[in-house]
Amino acid sequence: MDRTIGFKERRYIEELRILTKATALDCIIDEKFERIIYIIRPGDMGLAIGKKGENIRRMQNVLGKRIEMVEYSETRDEFIANIFRPVSISQVRKDPGSGLLTVTLTKRSDLGTAIGKKGANIEKARLLVRKFWGEEIGELNVEESDA
Repeated sequence: MDRTIGFKERRYIEELRILTKATALDCIIDEKFERIIYIIRPGDMGLAIGKKGENIRRMQNVLGKRIEMVEYSETRDEFIANIFRPVSISQVRKDPGSGLLTVTLTKRSDLGTAIGKKGANIEKARLLVRKFWGEEIGELNVEESDA
């Protein structure tokens, strides 16, 4: 997938590197939810978050926007699991007819968290999967055994 990073995004990535010493591979400025979503290099997540989340709080104060971070992964399913963390995902399937991805959660109680307030978390997942994998997330399901 071909990704380009604009001037504003580069500025935010550099700001993260200066304040946290962590490396972001990309960032998305989400005006709808007034947030910046960083895609962090694998292994740098602890450095990016900081002790008790202090780096995220400092970044939010400096940039004046909510900060969210997702650890990148080379595999699509693991990347999607990282997006929805702490919700646990049992599987990601591609519908052969529509081509949409169906994400299956392990617990029904996690459904609200996966969707997020006003749909913020599912929208973040849709943005990132579209940008990094060129695919679309269709719906969230819950494993039948949890019914």
